[in-house]
Amino acid sequence: MINILVAVLCTIGAIFILIASIGIVRMPDFYLRLSVTVKAATLGNGLMLTCCAIVFPQVSVTTKALAIVFFLILTAPVAAHLIARSAYLIGTPQWKGTVLDEIEGMYDEETHVLHSDRPESATSTEAGTPPTDTPPAPPER
Repeated sequence: MINILVAVLCTIGAIFILIASIGIVRMPDFYLRLSVTVKAATLGNGLMLTCCAIVFPQVSVTTKALAIVFFLILTAPVAAHLIARSAYLIGTPQWKGTVLDEIEGMYDEETHVLHSDRPESATSTEAGTPPTDTPPAPPER
């Protein structure tokens, strides 16, 4: 029964790693490649390490495998976010089919600060004017 479980988990993990490698080739821009790769590879590697923990029931191997899975799940998305944000800030081009860019116009290149539109909408509500349905204009550069 354990062998079947290990075979299923290894197969699913290998499929996710294959999806990650195909995503590197098939996605049109850096941001989509990064997203697909990190999500699929993290899940695939986590499943493979879980298989390792099942196959080798020693406490030291299981503890190390589960610790690696924990830190992989904890650090990979954060690292991908930081890489994508720095790529955006240095001007890495987006795919021409990108529909929504929520950061556009919010980064001040002189002070290197990413502004949010939350304080502006909060101050208009505090002043007694009702909030509008239209989003606030991005700050001028």
